Order: sequence, then structure tokens, then C-alpha cells
Amino acid sequence: MKLLTYKTETSEPRLGFIYNKQIIDMEDFGDISNFPLPSDMLELIDMGFEVIYEINNLIEDTTEKQLAQISYKMEEITILAPIPYPRKNIIGIGLNYTEHVAESARTLDTAKELPQQPVIFSKPPTTVTATNTDILLNRNLTNQLDWEVELAVVISKKGKYVSKADALDHVFGYTVINDISARDCRRSGQWIVSKGQDTFAPMGPIIVTKDEIENPQNLDLSLKVNGIEKQNSNTKFMLFNINDLIEDLSTVFTLEAGDIIATGTPAGVGAGRNPQEWLKDGDIIEATVEGIGTIVNTVKEI
Repeated sequence: MKLLTYKTETSEPRLGFIYNKQIIDMEDFGDISNFPLPSDMLELIDMGFEVIYEINNLIEDTTEKQLAQISYKMEEITILAPIPYPRKNIIGIGLNYTEHVAESARTLDTAKELPQQPVIFSKPPTTVTATNTDILLNRNLTNQLDWEVELAVVISKKGKYVSKADALDHVFGYTVINDISARDCRRSGQWIVSKGQDTFAPMGPIIVTKDEIENPQNLDLSLKVNGIEKQNSNTKFMLFNINDLIEDLSTVFTLEAGDIIATGTPAGVGAGRNPQEWLKDGDIIEATVEGIGTIVNTVKEI
């Protein structure tokens, strides 16, 4: 199922799903199906992944005429971040692709050796922004604004000490994140100022539930700046795959429904180029993950 958070000119944020290229309102669908459903993505995730199977069954029993009464065309709505305000910080994974480790070692003074354990950082909920919104460039903080396309994993249920074998049972679905980074804002090796500024986590445009992604470890991901490709790789090149990450993270702290894991970026970031490239006012960034979609954002200097 392809899920999104949206609004119309007259509505507050609403939960919907895509069906036959139309946006179907989730709460309204629940009303016509006599199966109460929420208007909020996190509330849906809290219902457990099994609700997705139930909704799919209900769709099969619903007529096109009924769906048309609660649907919108794409041009009638504004797509918001699928989880506009996460309950907790986004969990970021650094240095999770071999070539990115090498380019970071050359230009960012990180270790040249491959990590033996996942490198973990976080991004506050206020970093989240939607597709077709601005990424804010504050020159008082940074002159080295950079891009990082990433596959993000959305957790479906609470888990502590989750084994690799059971890890995907704890996944709800997948989305795209652009892990915007201010390279000159690291403080004594800590990344929160570099990674945690407002609008530094464009996310979306949708969440694709795990039943529609046959193999999350074989997805192409790419990024363009002003139409020029900067990153192009595949999730099969992760050092630590999704199963590894969930096992490791759940050993450190309890994972909960609605948690978001940004799984790392491949090579091709601005800091790794010769000469280095930094985002500037007016730049347009397109971050894409196969099977999910593309988020488009514009840099705005403030």
C-alpha cells in the first residue's frame, strides 16, 4: 500500500492512500467500510501491520463509485511529509556504504577503516519537511551545505533485542530521506549540529508498506542537483543491512512503532567531490529511491 499525508485548501493534514492514481482519504474509507480508521499516519502504524491486509481486503469489496466519492486528484492536494512530526528523533546511520567511507576519509577526516559497528546519530523531529518545500540555508551557521539520499525504514512495533532473523517483522514500510548535512558544523566529532538543523530531513513523498517492496536490499537510489546526477547506487551495497541495523539499534535502545531509521548514503556527496560542491540558494535537489518515489526540494538562503 502507498500511504501519504496530505491536505487540501480547506483541510487539516489527513491520511490517505493511492489507488488508481487517486488519493483516497483513509478515515472516510473507514466510514464507508464500517471499519474505523484514523486520519493520522502514526495512529495507523499503532494499529499494527495486520491492518494493511485488512484495508486491502476492504478495498476489494468497495465499488469504484464509492471510492470516487472520497477521492482527490493529485493536483487537488498538497503532499506533506508522511510523518510530519515524528514522536522521536530520526535515527541516522553514518558511513554505511564502502565508497562513502572512502570519500569521507579523504575530505572529512573520518576514519578510513570500515566501521565494525553501525555509526549512529540522530536528527530532531523539527528537521522533517516535505517534498516541494524549502531547505533552509543559514549562512550564520554553514557555508558547506550538502546532500545525502537515503532509504528510510519505518518501524511497525516495539522491539528490544530483536534478532536479525526477526528484524523485518518489525518493519512497517519504507520512504525516502535526504539527510541534509552542514559539513562545517561538526563539533568535536559530534554530528547533531551538522545534521539537526530545521528542514534538514526532507522526507517522502509516501510510505510504501513492506509487502510491496520485495527486497529492500536491492533498490536503486540516486540524487540530482539542478538536473545533474550526483549519486547513483543500490541498497545492496550497504555495509550493515536493515536486519543488521535493527538488531544493533534494538540492543542499544528500544525501537517503537513509528520510529524512523535513515540507513545511510552512498558515494557522491558534495564534500567528496574534487573540487568540493556545496548547495546554494535556489538549487533544486531531487532524491529518488526505486519503488518509492522522488522528493524535490529547493535551497532557500535565510
